[in-house]
This record gives sequence, structure tokens and C-alpha cells, in this order.
Amino acid sequence: MPDALTFPFPDAPTPGAAVEIAPGILWLRMALPMALDHVNLYALDDGPGWTLVDTGMNSGKSRAMMQALLDGPLTGKPVTRVILTHHHPDHVGLAGWFQDRGAELLATRTAWLYARMLTLDVQPALTPLARDFLMRAGTSPALLAKREAERPFNFADVVHPLPVGFTRIDEGDVICAGGRDWRIRLGHGHAPDHATLWSVEGDLILGGDQFLPGISPNIGVYPTEPDADPLEDWLTSCSAFAPHARDRQLVLPGHKLPFTGLPFRLRQMAENHEQALERLTARLAVPMTAAETFPALFKREIGEGEFGLALAEAVAHLNWLLRRGKVSRSLRADGAWLWQAAGG
Repeated sequence: MPDALTFPFPDAPTPGAAVEIAPGILWLRMALPMALDHVNLYALDDGPGWTLVDTGMNSGKSRAMMQALLDGPLTGKPVTRVILTHHHPDHVGLAGWFQDRGAELLATRTAWLYARMLTLDVQPALTPLARDFLMRAGTSPALLAKREAERPFNFADVVHPLPVGFTRIDEGDVICAGGRDWRIRLGHGHAPDHATLWSVEGDLILGGDQFLPGISPNIGVYPTEPDADPLEDWLTSCSAFAPHARDRQLVLPGHKLPFTGLPFRLRQMAENHEQALERLTARLAVPMTAAETFPALFKREIGEGEFGLALAEAVAHLNWLLRRGKVSRSLRADGAWLWQAAGG
């Protein structure tokens, strides 16, 4: 069994252009204003119109980039459907914009509910729940004060309003797009009810962020559910996908390059987290806060810009260990949780 990935399409599409992956399937790319500076979209030719898988963020620049695609490789036919893999802003940002122009939105119920709820939940300041989460995780007083003084990021900042109404997709459904039938298989951990699409006849997979080469999707815990265990959801999903994975399948991911070698990648993604849990347990020989565990989980220095995602991932790994009795926690005088390996 191959123990490496291959990349049949090493050259990503340039802005406003497309790469034909297979007959009737175009790979598009939108820029993102963050360290992970792009998101992949896929346009499937339905004859009278296009089905677009994911959309990029909503902003003036994003809409201009999308218009360049509509006037370029997608010209002559409208986008009649949008399939949403999951609810994160870089994937759902322009879904409502397309709906306003007559497109049908296909999404899992959970993805749609999360996206619509979050676009309506605009907060002018850090909420008490979010402040408590940061404090419990050991955020420094200086950074906590800075977060309290700033207007927080709101989903609606980069996601177009979603009108009421969508078409639900669910585990096991088969939908037709681009002249192919696709079976829906749901993954969890990075986002709840994350849709992946597997061609019924052929070797193509639209993987969203569930299957990425070279980078690990963020597995995070957030203030809305501080005791959640998304890492177990992720590991369970990797195992559930394994019987369907074949080396020859071409995975079309939400970021980076299309690749083959999904069986190896599923094992690798699970092993990466298992190794991180081992490093984390060793570091917790002495008690520390979640923020102090970063060196066990990340190979680079974590700055303020990455702090939120890193903290969410650290808490996810700690919660996994806590649920299995491998660590304990106690409240420090300042309200932060101190975590320690069991028996330490």
C-alpha cells in the first residue's frame, strides 16, 4: 500500500482562471486574507448551469474575484446550485449572495443552521461566556484585556446573509452534478456534519476540509460548548471513511492541491493527533494551563493572530484526555484551569 501522496495537478489555477480536473469539473481558487491564503472551489457543469461546491468569503474583494470567474471560465451559464461542504466562513461566505441571484443551496441541516444562526448573532463586544472561556484556558491578563477592548470577529463580517430556505443533504444521499452521481458521506470533528461527495462511478471525491494534504484541519473547542470532544469525532470519522478509501481516488480538497493516496492520508491524520496526545501527556507531568501546552502541539511560535485557533485546538486535545481519565484539572486562584497528567 502506498505510503505517500501524489499530486496529479501540481499547478493551482491563477486568479480568474480554472483548471479542468475531469470532463465537466473545473477547479477554481479564491484568495483569503489569512495565513491559509486560499480556498478551493469546484464548478460542476450541469448543462444549463453550474453547480458550485463552496464559495469563498464575502467581501468586496471576494465578490470581485467571483465576478472574474463568472465572466471568465464560468461565462455563458449561471450558477444554479451551491453545494456547501460545511459552515465555515471561507466555504459559505457567498452562498447567500448566490441565493439572492436564484441559486439553490444544498447543505446538511447542521451546516445550514450553524451558518444562518451565526450570521444573525452579531456581538459588539466580547461576551461573558467567551471571556470566561479565555480566562479558564489561561489567556494572559494583557491579551485578555486587549480582547475585551476590541470588537470581536463576527461571522456576518465575512458571510453574506443567508435567506430562509435550503435543500437538505444527508448521509447516504445520492445527488447528480456535473453528469455524475455523488454519494454523500458525513464527517465530524472539524465541523459537525461536514459533507463529502464520492463519485458513485469513478474515482473522484469532493473532500472539503475533511481531507486535506499536508495540513491538519483545525479541531477546536469553543465557548459555546467548552466541554466538547471534537477530537474523538475526528478520529471516529477517519476510521469510518477508511473502508471506502482507495489509493486511486483523486481527492479534491478545500485547500492545497488535489491528491491521491487517501488511505495513507487518513492513517496519517489520525496518527498525527495520537502523537500529539502523547507529547501533550508528557508535557503535563507538571500542571499548566491550556495556553502553556502550545509547544507540545505546534511546531512554530503562536502569535496573537493564531492564538484563538491554537487555544481551541489545545482545549480539544485536553478534553479528549480528560474524558478518558488521562489528565485531571483544578482551578487556579485566578480562575484558570490547571491540567496535569493522571498520577502526576
